[in-house]
Amino acid sequence: MESRESEPGPSAAPRHFQQRFAGRVHTTFEALGTRNFRLFFIGQTISVTGNWLTNIALTLLVLHITDSGTAIGLLAACQYGPLLVITPFAGAIIDRFDKRRALRVTQSIEMAQSFGLAAVAFMPDPSIRPLYVLAAIGGLALAFDNPLRRSFISEMAPPSLLPNAVALSSMVMNLARIIGPALAGILVTTVGYGWAFALDGASYLAAIICISLMRTDELFRRPKTSRYSGSFRDGIRYISSSPTLWIPLLMLSAIGTFAYNFTVTFPLFVSRSLGGSERQYSLLYSVFSLGAVMCALFIASRRQVSLVQIIRGAVALGIALLVFGSSPTLMFAFPAAFAIGIASILYSTSNTTNFQLEAIQEMHGRVLSLQSAVMIGSSAIGGPFLGVMMDWVGPRPMIYFGGVVCLLAAAFGAAKVRAHLPEPDTREAAAT
Repeated sequence: MESRESEPGPSAAPRHFQQRFAGRVHTTFEALGTRNFRLFFIGQTISVTGNWLTNIALTLLVLHITDSGTAIGLLAACQYGPLLVITPFAGAIIDRFDKRRALRVTQSIEMAQSFGLAAVAFMPDPSIRPLYVLAAIGGLALAFDNPLRRSFISEMAPPSLLPNAVALSSMVMNLARIIGPALAGILVTTVGYGWAFALDGASYLAAIICISLMRTDELFRRPKTSRYSGSFRDGIRYISSSPTLWIPLLMLSAIGTFAYNFTVTFPLFVSRSLGGSERQYSLLYSVFSLGAVMCALFIASRRQVSLVQIIRGAVALGIALLVFGSSPTLMFAFPAAFAIGIASILYSTSNTTNFQLEAIQEMHGRVLSLQSAVMIGSSAIGGPFLGVMMDWVGPRPMIYFGGVVCLLAAAFGAAKVRAHLPEPDTREAAAT
């Protein structure tokens, strides 16, 4: 009797789909299997949500007091100026210290700053000056905290899971940008600004507790070498010697200055060009962040990154900003903001992962500090510039300007990659 191979039953296809889906979910969240990174993920999700709650509430409070784009720009300068000046040198410092202990210090300072903002906001007639001073104190703490957190990721996750851990950390930031602004809109319009800042201050306790619960013997620390002396100048020399570092860094300097100032451009565009309210601005920022989270989940399931991906992200961000700037009403602005969220995380996560993978261990702090100084600190220059220009020519032209800058930066990056890296290298996680 002739034998026949068994054919798959009608339930084989659904089982295959379920297996593939389960495999994709496992790959997407694989780094959470590491206990220390899991604790970091939980603590940062709570504290960064509170941080974005404060960012939005503080912007709305300054806008409420002054109704000035220039004042919003000055707030950005106070928040991010310390990052521009101090962060590059902070990297050389943090490379010499225990990052886990240092994080507890920076998180404690940021907690105190949030409670200080709450105290000012609870006053009957809050003044703008103490808000600027407290914003600068928060920026000073962030100048150390940001590169600390990003550099510490390489110690919490094994090298094979580093791209996944970076993408999940980015997802934390953008998940927080969904919940934080939504909470800010609710709290500001119901119980007031003070309670928004107080809730943020309490959220830092979660991060401090989670950091304290980490097991130091399970950290992936690599032995340091004496190849570099630990100075800021060494970091500059190291980056300038590698096209895979200096090309994206130059692109980032332009995009970070003129296109990535969403906390300045969004509220002014919503209130002046589209006639929206504080709650509508908060909702739009949450929609923007939802797009970022969805893109972060997609990137987390991938195991590779390339300079080409960074360039594509810059192109996508430029196009999304041009579409957003063309929105005639809020109805059109919401899907455009969602697209900006997707494009922004495609660009920024690819950029950060590239720096994480390309930098050798003893240079991590300095490389990521310089990237932070350019990415976030550039808002100290771009924020005031955009605020003043929006008061002068209006929000819409400056959003167009940011989109054009992204496209020009992408063209620059593509030209330099062809000149210096004819075959752009794609780094697999396993290779690290």
